Amino acid sequence: MRLLSFIAGVVFACIASAQPFPNGPVSIVVPLAPGDAADISARTMAEEMSHRLGVPVLAVNRPGAGGAVGAASVVQAKKDGQTILFAQNSALTFRPAVDPQSVSYDAQKDLLPLGISSRTPSVLVVRSDAPYKTFAEFIEYAKKNPGQVRVGHPGSGSVGEFCILLVNALAGVDLVPIPHTGAAPAVTALRGGHIEGVVLALGALGSHIKAGTLRGLATSNKAAEYADIPTLKELGYKEELFGVWFSYLAPAGIPEEARKVLVGAIEQAVKAPAVAARLAPLGILQAYASPEAQAVEMREEFRRVAEMAKRAGLAK
Repeated sequence: MRLLSFIAGVVFACIASAQPFPNGPVSIVVPLAPGDAADISARTMAEEMSHRLGVPVLAVNRPGAGGAVGAASVVQAKKDGQTILFAQNSALTFRPAVDPQSVSYDAQKDLLPLGISSRTPSVLVVRSDAPYKTFAEFIEYAKKNPGQVRVGHPGSGSVGEFCILLVNALAGVDLVPIPHTGAAPAVTALRGGHIEGVVLALGALGSHIKAGTLRGLATSNKAAEYADIPTLKELGYKEELFGVWFSYLAPAGIPEEARKVLVGAIEQAVKAPAVAARLAPLGILQAYASPEAQAVEMREEFRRVAEMAKRAGLAK
């Protein structure tokens, strides 16, 4: 009887291991807080991916350190394709370039690109009742109050933090970057009067700007619905704020079959009209790019950020 049970167990294990990918739920690690643009985007696409893969696709929030905590957890995950990462570029290029000692992974070696899904501008906003109505007035106020103007961002090493440091370097001011565990907490702090501004992805700010509670002073690139918000180059500066892009990655070394299935499901979800329509009002533009194009963009952005950080004395 024991022999039969043993044989049955072995046969079952062999059958299970031979099942095509995926053979169970797929977890998407979102390295930012619930309610962020990344979280909303990931959950929207997770629903679409679930239909296409035929298994539950679940978004799991692991915020901290500008996305580095969540990214590191995926690097350490089992290399079977059942756990993947949905990260914005802060965890892949900015943090490793600006503060390499603070990350435990090499994004270009330890993570396998699965495709870029979406993009959204970075926007510097203040409360609508703030005494400064334009970017120039904000800078003038900061110069008169050095070290007193606090600007929130979604975590150390994030795109938002680097944008703040870039403004300091370009405008000769001393804005104080204030890290949060994500975009939603930063917006809450701003609306509560605990900080003077934030730099976040448009996806986390659009509804507040439309409602008139927050005012956009500068953006990384123009968005049709927010054409009145200028870019830094329009204001006479030589550099633009960095934008935000979101992408999928898996631990390096997953089976090729799993990689192909995931890439196909991600591309289909990104290009699904219903997904694009749902995310567009949030300022999130679906803009698919292949894993190969993603790898090139990661390398180029890392190079640009590293060089800029060195020139501005921002690298740690």
